[in-house]
Formats: sequence, structure tokens, C-alpha cells
Amino acid sequence: MKKYLVAALACTTLFAAAGASAQAVDAKLKDAIGASSRTPANVQRDAARHPYETLAFFGIRPNMTVVELSPGAGWYTEILAPYLRDNGKLIAAGNDLASPNERERKGAERFMERLNANPAVYNKVALGVFSPPRKYEFAPNNSVDMVLTFRNIHNWIPTGPDNLKALFTSVYDSLKPGGVFGVVEHRLPASKTQDATASSGYMHEKYVIGLAEAAGFKLAAKSEINANPKDTADHKNGVWALPPTFTNKDEDRARYQAIGESDRMTLKFVKP
Repeated sequence: MKKYLVAALACTTLFAAAGASAQAVDAKLKDAIGASSRTPANVQRDAARHPYETLAFFGIRPNMTVVELSPGAGWYTEILAPYLRDNGKLIAAGNDLASPNERERKGAERFMERLNANPAVYNKVALGVFSPPRKYEFAPNNSVDMVLTFRNIHNWIPTGPDNLKALFTSVYDSLKPGGVFGVVEHRLPASKTQDATASSGYMHEKYVIGLAEAAGFKLAAKSEINANPKDTADHKNGVWALPPTFTNKDEDRARYQAIGESDRMTLKFVKP
């Protein structure tokens, strides 16, 4: 009887510790999202981008090695860098400082300046190159726990089917078995026709899933965290008509403001 009591107490302690650990993980993510180091304009977009719910859905943990593909100006980098800083690792895989393309080099330089301006937050961020279709040098094979990309796949479509296959394969190869590929992308209704270059910025969810599955990924789950049923995805100048871009300037601005940011798919893939 004493033996069973000891075992029961041990199990209770184990579950209590696991619960406390989960709470600590959530608190750390909330702290990163609420950090004073974030850009105020970026914080205003939290209501549309749902960073806490999105990253929690993907299953992020602060001890992971995470790759952020094409971080752009660093909207999610602001959250991921402090969250992973102490116990994990963030690899920002984007523009190539040595690119033959001047525009890409300038983009890489701006991102570097952003990181260097706040070393207390960003000095542990590792840099990799993700420059479709020319160069993928961001992590050794089977070395990372999670790869994330936010509203980028439409930019890769014009590279063509063969280059897309190589791109998705580079992501697949970088992940450890069981690793997660998290995708957020502007969603085109299945009833609408998608052009070959995704020039509107919107993509069919089924097509994005097919790209990942062709590389070997399995779809683990999808979420409506970032859905917006007000978005009809048929705007003049595509998704960029909506906030925050407002590419049509004052034309129908109030209508676009009322719609809000785009309807988005949120997909979680796993490497078997």
C-alpha cells in the first residue's frame, strides 16, 4: 500500500510540475507580446494578427530552435526574439547581404540595422539566407524544431513549380522529425479563380496544403484564428487595398477600413 501511495504522490507531483511549466510558457509568450521594446504601430495590429493565439496554435515553446522565413520588417521578430532569447534560438532567414540584387541587399541592411539598434533584445538572433529561388542557407538538415512564415507564400509563387518544390524541400530538410511548419497566408475563397502568379496576394488553401504535402509534410491541424469573413478577396489591387497598406489611397478607404485586414488561413504541418 505504501508503495502505491509513493507512486501516486510522484505522479501528482509530476502533473503539477507539468501544469506549472505550461503556465510559465504562456506567461513568457504574453510577456514577449506585451514587451515595451515592440513598435507601437505593430502592437496596434495585434487585434488583427492574433500573435498569442497563432503561436500557441503552432505549439511554440521557449526552448525551441525556430526559423522565421522572410521576416520582412520584423513584425513577428519583435515577439519571437525576446521569447526565445534565454532558452531557445531564433534564426531570421531572409534577404542576403551578399545578394547580386541591390534591392535585396538594402533590405538585408535595414533588417540588420533594426537588430543592431536594440542588442538587449536582438543580439542572440542568428541570421540565415532565404532568397528564393537563388539561395537557401539558414539551418543544417534536421536541426530546427519549428519553421514559421507569415503571409509570404504568394510572393514565392512566381518562381515557378520547380523552384517552389526546392523551396519547400529546404524547409522540410531543416526540420527535425516531428518538427512543425507553421503557415499564415491570405486566403482566396475556393469559388474564385487563382491566377498562376497569385498577383492578388490571395491563395487557395487547398493549393498551399498541396505544396507542403508534395514536400513530405503532413497537415496536422488548421485554425480559423486569423479568419475574417468580411473579406471578399476581390478588391482592386488585391489584398493590398486593405489595411494597413491601403494601396488605393482614399478610394473606397472607409469600406476597406471596415473590412479590416485580410481573411487568412492558419495551417500547422508536421514533418513525419
